[in-house]
Amino acid sequence: MSAKPYEIIAAPFKAYLAPVGEAFPDVDTTPAGNWVLLGTSGDKNITEEGVTVSHPQTLEMIRMLGSTGPLKAVRTEEDLMISFVLADMSLEHYKHSLNLGTVTDVAAGAGTPGYRHLPIRRGLDISERALLLRGPSPYGDGWNMQYEVPRVVHSGEPEVVFVKGEAAGLLMEFMALEDPDAASENLRFGRIVAQDATAV
Repeated sequence: MSAKPYEIIAAPFKAYLAPVGEAFPDVDTTPAGNWVLLGTSGDKNITEEGVTVSHPQTLEMIRMLGSTGPLKAVRTEEDLMISFVLADMSLEHYKHSLNLGTVTDVAAGAGTPGYRHLPIRRGLDISERALLLRGPSPYGDGWNMQYEVPRVVHSGEPEVVFVKGEAAGLLMEFMALEDPDAASENLRFGRIVAQDATAV
């Protein structure tokens, strides 16, 4: 059981991907349907640096001749980035950093081993997915909070290092794209939902 204050969150989040357009689950419902948990064991495959959610922006400060300070600020760019390192080298998860290439399973035959293979080249077209992050709510014990991002692309450049005594990891870095079908302008990157009551 979590200790109060609930608004201080010191717990891991899980990450899920689904095809663009997949319905987001209710905040109190286990993701199902086409939602795929990243990592064979979920957050147990995310390294201790954790999941980072960043909101970078570019502001232009407008100054006038008769004043030294800025009189107005204009936002010209903004992004939503989600990143973490996944310690899971199974091809079914490796593919998420290689443009969702297809994993092919070749059965064992007489004198030949069974194996799976994944193309390395990503090509010109960039695959999109919906992304869901799920963790504890800042409003109470046993409740969830989730980031619902309707469109993301994998923008990271993973460098896999194989070394004695350390787990090899894949940088999972996702950049949000604006959703032209969003209900309003301020929902084009999605929304954060935090449960504050139990369903009746």
